[in-house]
Amino acid sequence: MIRRAVFPGSFDPITRGHENIILRSLPLFDEIIIAIGINMEKKSFFELSDRIKWIEQVFAAYPQVRVDSFTGLTVDYCKKMDATFILRGLRTAADFEFERTIGQINKKLNSGLETIFLLTTPDFTSINSSIVRDVYKHGGDVSIFIPEGIKLP
Repeated sequence: MIRRAVFPGSFDPITRGHENIILRSLPLFDEIIIAIGINMEKKSFFELSDRIKWIEQVFAAYPQVRVDSFTGLTVDYCKKMDATFILRGLRTAADFEFERTIGQINKKLNSGLETIFLLTTPDFTSINSSIVRDVYKHGGDVSIFIPEGIKLP
């Protein structure tokens, strides 16, 4: 059986923290699907096509990593993709409380699905997409927060 994980998120934009979690999880899974969740009630800052392009660029050297997008429940997407793991990164205790609740709900919805948490390395604890967007909107240099080679418009 293939150990397939889904790493869901908005990746608006992808950060060095996301990149770090994915690279560190490569030995754990045969395949990782970076799944960009589309929330119709929420307006993304960056275009979906750009986010897909950036993620593909970052992980071009890793054939076991692919990118996709989805709408609806993550558990339904996991079932569709025959994934038995959800990968999540934890930066803070608040992240843990939120992610634990979501993980437990997902387990109730699909008992065959396991949520795997990786702790963010200390260098990336303060980085999240919202902060990167805010710095970007105000003309700041975000290059230290996003993966190397990514050029935001």
